[in-house]
Amino acid sequence: MSALRAEAGVRRAGAATARGPIFFAFWLMISGRDLANLPVGAAAAAAATWTSLRLLPPGESRLRPLALAALILRFARQSVVSGVEVAWRALDPRLPLRPGFVAYPLRLPPGGARSAFCAFSSLLPGTLPTGIDDAGVLLVHCLDVEQPVAANLAAEESLFMRALGHE
Repeated sequence: MSALRAEAGVRRAGAATARGPIFFAFWLMISGRDLANLPVGAAAAAAATWTSLRLLPPGESRLRPLALAALILRFARQSVVSGVEVAWRALDPRLPLRPGFVAYPLRLPPGGARSAFCAFSSLLPGTLPTGIDDAGVLLVHCLDVEQPVAANLAAEESLFMRALGHE
């Protein structure tokens, strides 16, 4: 029993050591490098680290940097392509809009990762997740129901799961 606690303590310390500098670096990016702000930045980074450890304890997911990079690149590409398509459809009256809802069965289990995926997918132009039913089906409002919305969501969810180590 104490060996498990010791291992959990080591994982928690490792996660704090990894997360703390990231939060502090973020503080420096938004506040500047004024020496007078460093104590406030250190306190903010410590509070953010403590909060992150409470909300996402170590061991629940393992970020995979290459998969995360692939997810970010796909997201950037999808955002540009979808944004141009949405603008084109909005400005050209000859392009039909076929708004409606598409049901997508999520593979992610209920919890933080699923919520993060829904928030992530809401950033893509032309689609908006509206809720999840009891069976884990995500209802997505889209501008054109004839587009491969479910296939795109499946690809996004696969990359998202891989990036978080949920395979």
